[in-house]
Amino acid sequence: MSISRKINHIGTPRNQQGFLGSDHIARAVIGVEFSESDPFILLMDDMLDKQDDEPVGGPHPHAGFETVSLLLEGEIGDSAHKMNGGDFQLMTAGRGVVHTETIDRKVKMRLLQLWLTLPKKDRWAAPRIQNLSLEQVPVLSEKGVAIKVYSGTFAGLTSPVKNYVPLIIADITLQAEVSIKKNLPGSYTSFLYVLEGSVKVGEEQKLLKQGQVGWLDKIADSDQIELLLKAEENGARFVLYAAEPQGVPIVSHGPFIGDSTDDIRRLYQEFRHGKMGHISEVAESQQYNW
Repeated sequence: MSISRKINHIGTPRNQQGFLGSDHIARAVIGVEFSESDPFILLMDDMLDKQDDEPVGGPHPHAGFETVSLLLEGEIGDSAHKMNGGDFQLMTAGRGVVHTETIDRKVKMRLLQLWLTLPKKDRWAAPRIQNLSLEQVPVLSEKGVAIKVYSGTFAGLTSPVKNYVPLIIADITLQAEVSIKKNLPGSYTSFLYVLEGSVKVGEEQKLLKQGQVGWLDKIADSDQIELLLKAEENGARFVLYAAEPQGVPIVSHGPFIGDSTDDIRRLYQEFRHGKMGHISEVAESQQYNW
């Protein structure tokens, strides 16, 4: 008898005023403690309908983790690392780096940006940037089903993106009443975030609606467990996030993640003294473009 993952918690993130101005709406998707979401620190759903040409955003530092960005619509970034709709970027901040996210004209944009912890042994890794264009994303397209795999291996597809923490990110679209059954590691921390429509999950067919996040149960001492998904009458589009927990507590403050408060103090000092270079200046060996 097969075992399937099921929903054990549903959250509904609220719209908040974003820091980029009145045209920016932000949702904090992860509404649980890090001990439950490990290795996911936070996930922001940023929606911007910019009505002027005044620049917003700009350069800022990060350290101790990775930013994982999936641009659903629009464009963002500087000339060296510009993203368009459907593109994906994984930036390893590691020991510390500055990057730039600037929008300087009228644009409608929606960005999912995840903060992902690093394994303790790789906390201070050399900064690295990986850009995966929409055209190079592995895609499964069959009757009523479209799956794009941006990271890891899922549904028989494998992304070229390199991971410190084993990570699966898949953008899944199901047409009305279509169901699929795919394998997913039972021990991974996993959740679904619904962008459009609604989907039933697991043998219990627990319903997730647009704008909701559904956390899956974990099944210890297991490898691949079935994930059953069925779209409602209007179809569904959602993003699957699944990753291996690291089991290491973190200290979070501002743009930095560390193992202790001493780490945080050190990182602020290094940034103030100009010791963090820009991501566009990292060695070629630390830049990957697909």
